[in-house]
Amino acid sequence: MGGINKDWLAPCGLYCGVCGIMYADRDGNEKFKERLCSVYGTRPEDIKCKGCMAENEEDVFLYCRSCPIKQCCVEKGIEGCYQCDAFPCGHINNFPMPVGKKVMLRAVPQWREWGTEKWVEEEEKRYHCPECGYKLFRGAKRCRNCKAEVDAD
Repeated sequence: MGGINKDWLAPCGLYCGVCGIMYADRDGNEKFKERLCSVYGTRPEDIKCKGCMAENEEDVFLYCRSCPIKQCCVEKGIEGCYQCDAFPCGHINNFPMPVGKKVMLRAVPQWREWGTEKWVEEEEKRYHCPECGYKLFRGAKRCRNCKAEVDAD
């Protein structure tokens, strides 16, 4: 797993490498940050993240710092929900963002079946526009490059 960024392995299956918050932060995209603020009810300066499992809590997105799913996995001593016999549990079923819940219900069984390396590879492949190949973020409805409607989740 040499090329895999372990900070991006969110226990819930929402792989950070395709997260809009990370894209906006990485690219310094203020317009995108403002759009994300309306989704999350935050300020543009709160749209920053280096990965769910980043060691420094200040490098983790505001909502992911206190995630009950992450806390549950830490308490159980497991890397993620893919290692848990109780999946899907109440934490997943009650997740407040429908697109996140949809992705978790798809991604966690795949992670379990494929293992981390193949799962990360497939998540990275999945989030590209089928029309032009432009890299997408999770939850995207339209390609920022060619404007085609997309549904990669």
